[in-house]
Amino acid sequence: MLVIAGHIRLEPANRDAALAATIEVMAETHKEEGCISYTISADLVDEGLFHLFEEWQDQAALDRHFKTPHMAKFQGAMGGFGVKELKVQRYEVSEVTKLMG
Repeated sequence: MLVIAGHIRLEPANRDAALAATIEVMAETHKEEGCISYTISADLVDEGLFHLFEEWQDQAALDRHFKTPHMAKFQGAMGGFGVKELKVQRYEVSEVTKLMG
């Protein structure tokens, strides 16, 4: 399994437009084969900060995701939101254990 985690910092004035683009890309990505989870969430305190957390079955699923029309549309939209910082990292997970619940 792969985990993608990070954050995007953008102009706070563009938060609402970024939220709309995020909702659309999340809805479409959840339908993709190999997507275990995909969340982009707006920070509750910092209006210019969005957090990313994704789980993918394997690299092939992630590669297919990057080639989808909805991902291309999202990346194009993000270019207009005044992105100040983008930090996204990929983690290979060899074991998952339950902590609670």
